[in-house]
Amino acid sequence: MIRVAAMGDIHLGTESRGMLRPSLANIADHADVLLVAGDLTHVGDPTEAEIVAEELAGHDVPVIAVLGNHDHQSDAAEKVTLILEGAGVTMLDGTAIEVDTESGPLGVAGTKGFGGGFPPAMAAGFGEPEMRAFVATSNREADALQDALESLRCETRVALTHYAPVVDTLAGERPEIYAFLGSIALAEAIDEGSASLAIHGHAHLGAASGATPGGVPVMNVAQPVIRAPYTVVGLEDGKVVSLQGPDHG
Repeated sequence: MIRVAAMGDIHLGTESRGMLRPSLANIADHADVLLVAGDLTHVGDPTEAEIVAEELAGHDVPVIAVLGNHDHQSDAAEKVTLILEGAGVTMLDGTAIEVDTESGPLGVAGTKGFGGGFPPAMAAGFGEPEMRAFVATSNREADALQDALESLRCETRVALTHYAPVVDTLAGERPEIYAFLGSIALAEAIDEGSASLAIHGHAHLGAASGATPGGVPVMNVAQPVIRAPYTVVGLEDGKVVSLQGPDHG
């Protein structure tokens, strides 16, 4: 069984040095890989990214992440990405990676995602240029995710985003902001790309689990939701076999 540890919305700042690293010390005992579903920083400042890099570097499992909306706030996303990559974190942005584990290969395709909404209340790419750009961004992110998933050759594939692909995991958030928390276009990409599992963050008041229209399990791993340093999912033969990880404190 391939063991995937996941967390999101860790929101580390300049005051956060040493806060996360102890909880990851024995992660190799529980997982084969660690996925981080965006919002690694408070406001996307490179000095915050340096702290995140220190906390995520040097563990005994591969660390794979996407950026979140907070990581773009300071208009320094490229610098943040370079800092994290320099610490050995694989950053995905419409891209994918295959990881060899003792239980077989694992493919991870990731992108930040974007808003757009869910039926029957979806944003339409019509009218003002700003509105058309909003929807175009949502569609572009979804297309990139699907392309990344389809580029993977292995059977077990995880889609990693920051924004939510389904309304199930938004339950608890105010419905009027659903369009800013995720997009059904991501779910369509996940289904078309034959993902085994979808992982996201962003919805701090949302629910822990759901499923795409095609039946792919979806997990919201924002730390306020999982209330733990990370959660662990087991996958085997391209399917989720365990949604409850070990007690890792």
